[in-house]
Amino acid sequence: MPRPASSAVDKALDLIETVVRADRPLRLSELANQAGMHRATAYRILVELVRRGWIMRSEDHYLPGPVVLQFSQAAAANSLVVLSRPVLRSLSDQTAMMVNLQVLEPEGGRVIDVVRPPRLAMITDLLGELLPIHKFAGPMALVSALDEAARVPYLHAAEERGHPASARAELLKDIDRTRSTGFALERGRNEEVIASMSRAVLAAGSGRPICALTIVGLDSEFDEPTLAKLQDHLKAATAELENTLNGEASAASAKNEADADGGAADGGADHG
Repeated sequence: MPRPASSAVDKALDLIETVVRADRPLRLSELANQAGMHRATAYRILVELVRRGWIMRSEDHYLPGPVVLQFSQAAAANSLVVLSRPVLRSLSDQTAMMVNLQVLEPEGGRVIDVVRPPRLAMITDLLGELLPIHKFAGPMALVSALDEAARVPYLHAAEERGHPASARAELLKDIDRTRSTGFALERGRNEEVIASMSRAVLAAGSGRPICALTIVGLDSEFDEPTLAKLQDHLKAATAELENTLNGEASAASAKNEADADGGAADGGADHG
């Protein structure tokens, strides 16, 4: 449960964030409890948020309103690229591999950013491409984080792009294996000499996939000792990005700034 909000703005934002991150519409009592406030306080703020379109009420449940839905996918992707770019650069430097960032779309994973070292200029970066789950590690990592029902459209999309329906059981095994290990590994499925490893970045609370980080390089360089090191680097990078995207890094930074401001104010008072 979050700490009690200190202002009306904090409380409103807590309610909006709780509604947006929930995996289902919430009742007033559930919403107030998860946001850490009294029902009466939550209800009073929700009335105004509903009026302004940030939250919408359906019978006795609350869900994201039309204002939230107006934030375009492109705008969200742009923000994601800006926040993720330092992590991509660091991961590429640590591994000497190409690293890309993917988000989940209805038929696969879309590559929205790439950091490629000069030595791998011969590998296509696939920036802007929509990749299917049966050939690429990124979409596999993203889809493995979904529940079974939500995976079905991606299985159909793979079959429409040439993956035989008779091989669906094997593809499902790959998805389950990825979910179990946390890593998707593809070797030579799209191009024989290329290998990739991916891990999903998950939203706090719901566990929904926000994006995936994928390391791409020459298959010959993905030997067993190197794979273990790549997994360590990739796990650390996704954890760092999860902290950033879920607000933990920002919250810590804000607390540090507040502490520093408080110390400066105290010091000024001593000299007054």
